[in-house]
Amino acid sequence: MQLLSPAGVVALLDAHGLRPRRSLGQHFLADPNTARRIVRLAGVESGDRVLEIGPGIGSLTLALAEVAAEVLAIEIDRSLLPPLAESLEGVRNVRVVNADGLTVEYGSLLGADPAEIGGPPWKMVANLPYNVATPLVMRILTDVQAVDSMLVMVQREVGERWVAPPGSRVYGAVSVKVAYYAQAESVGDVPPTVFVPMPKVTSTLVRLRRWASPPVEVPSTERLFALVHAGFAQRRKMLRRSLRAALGADLDRVLGMAGVDPLARAETLGLPEWASLARAWS
Repeated sequence: MQLLSPAGVVALLDAHGLRPRRSLGQHFLADPNTARRIVRLAGVESGDRVLEIGPGIGSLTLALAEVAAEVLAIEIDRSLLPPLAESLEGVRNVRVVNADGLTVEYGSLLGADPAEIGGPPWKMVANLPYNVATPLVMRILTDVQAVDSMLVMVQREVGERWVAPPGSRVYGAVSVKVAYYAQAESVGDVPPTVFVPMPKVTSTLVRLRRWASPPVEVPSTERLFALVHAGFAQRRKMLRRSLRAALGADLDRVLGMAGVDPLARAETLGLPEWASLARAWS
């Protein structure tokens, strides 16, 4: 299958009178080797069903279609549908849906939960723009059980926050939330030179594998993440101050029952400690 090169990307856009839209963070992958590397790192095999969000003009879609049994590509930009269709001409295992990945109803697109019917789960593989990467991945993790693994390309600073351990400079609320739902790891960087137009930042590839069950027990995810957000809202303050608004008169009791030092700061607590606080609060 002929994948898109830089010249091919430019020619395809020119033929349709298009320019990348900055408002949508459009930087089109234009390197066949990188596209196939992403497919390999995602562990896509024959027989797999793959969800791609933001296919653009098909640079990664074509590489996925070489291997996967089925690719569902969700593209928000209607103007890209004609060049995408041209790229995919003659490719029979790709279905394109014009929709917003943040709001689309995944249940109707992906079908029943594979765990319930014994079918193969979906893998998500995507090149995501900075401004939607975190909310989109969190929506998949929290709401779309049919997807059990992801390989996503994002701005490196975003990926670093997702996989950051406690105590690191970029560890924050999103790090805790990702850790609750999935095992996450950075598996390589992608240079700006493989995109058209070339971005000003380096991208990174993050692999997420959904836990079969969360690694900690909590009575309520809402309470868990309410505490996490309260703690990191004032990350430089000690917990006895940052959690006071959330816990009120229960503050000392909850910290004591959880065995958490009131003088500690949010960035020093791992998922087990946050779970202990949520259980004590209940």
